[in-house]
Amino acid sequence: MINRASHNILDRKVEYPSNSDTQSASAPSPQPAAHPPAQNLFAEWREDVACVFGRDPAARTRFEVLTTYPGLHAVLMHRLNHRLWLRGFYYAARLLAFLTRLWSNIDIHPGATIGRRFFIDHGAGVVIGETAEIGNDVTLYHGVTLGGTSWNKGKRHPTLGDGVLVGAGAKILGPIALGDNVRVGANSVVVKNVPPNRTVVGIPGRVIQPKEGVTMNPHGIDLDHNHIPDVVNQTMADMMARIETLENLVAATTPPENNRSMYALRSIGNS
Repeated sequence: MINRASHNILDRKVEYPSNSDTQSASAPSPQPAAHPPAQNLFAEWREDVACVFGRDPAARTRFEVLTTYPGLHAVLMHRLNHRLWLRGFYYAARLLAFLTRLWSNIDIHPGATIGRRFFIDHGAGVVIGETAEIGNDVTLYHGVTLGGTSWNKGKRHPTLGDGVLVGAGAKILGPIALGDNVRVGANSVVVKNVPPNRTVVGIPGRVIQPKEGVTMNPHGIDLDHNHIPDVVNQTMADMMARIETLENLVAATTPPENNRSMYALRSIGNS
């Protein structure tokens, strides 16, 4: 009963409030809806291996993937560890997770709930906490942390929807929720809920691409997380354009005898 109920999260959809962009990190994350139980272990393993070829162009053969991909090793072992955890074999699950960490340099708590076709590319330094919940077709790159922000028991790690992609070095902290198809830029720190189909970058993470501006890849997982605007450069360009407009307005209203001092001030600013 425990195993069947706990796997209901694997195919769930996450609900998000309309004011997610401004919600504080301490707010409770939305609750997932109930869904059918997960597949059997071997079916999940087959899907985990097959999904690598759709998300890593360097993958050539199944033998190569099975023997040289630490991210895949960590995911395959977590499928087993999680089942042991749900059945109450806590020490065995933690011991296997510890040995997997030594082998793969990826730390996944056996209590974390992970959906189908989960892929960790490169894998080094990835940390996934006990109460993290991950949807289907999610991709993480190296250095990603799904961490907690509280010492209290209960839900303290993030929830990721389906199709989420998290760039290298990003940190997603606290009991927050990221909607389906969210993309998180490399080295971002996300501490607030994010609605579906958004791109988040920065420290702290900010939504920089609106929902209507996103065109998802109809042929599979969208890995183009490098196609994001340069927020700082755009802001500086807007400021310079505004300053030039104000200078022109001041010059148009300045008497001719004072133009020389205005031009001197402008040349000092440009230098």
